Amino acid sequence: MNTTDPEVAERVRADMMANLKVLRAFAISLTRNGATADDLVQETVLKAWSNLHRFQPGTNMRAWLFTILRNTFYSDCRKAGREVSDSDGEIAGQLASKPSHDGHLNLRDFRTAFAKLPDEQREVLILVGAMGYAYDEAADMCGVKIGTIKSRLNRGRERLAALMELDPSETMELTDRVTASVLSEQGHKAV
Repeated sequence: MNTTDPEVAERVRADMMANLKVLRAFAISLTRNGATADDLVQETVLKAWSNLHRFQPGTNMRAWLFTILRNTFYSDCRKAGREVSDSDGEIAGQLASKPSHDGHLNLRDFRTAFAKLPDEQREVLILVGAMGYAYDEAADMCGVKIGTIKSRLNRGRERLAALMELDPSETMELTDRVTASVLSEQGHKAV
């Protein structure tokens, strides 16, 4: 793609800018830290811009950006495998808790349980459950088959419910639509 053409460059820039909010939301779901998520989004945009010649015009810019972000996140995780984790609890202390009017489900409990899920299940819960992507779109972004997405989603929801000690027969009283959709089998339907 010729980014030296001012019109093309402006269109691409506008398309990338239109996706920043969802990129940041996805990055936060993966990193669980706002500052790290911002760094991840910035690195994603820089990689995308420098590799724009690899983008296929007419394809989904958001999916391309999500793939770059996801690959960057996993590369960073592999590099960080030798680093010391949050042993003093500084990062954990920055977490906010959900207002108490949301019944028995507390955001801190959700975040704790969500953090215990494998990365693959967590990313699928965000892509399909919270962001509303179709199975085939999520499969393309993650580079796996639709059946793998469905399996990860089902196992992730089951494990999350077990970690949170939720009774399937109980009605969840949530005002937070994202949390409700991650836990709901219907995707974006609030419970």
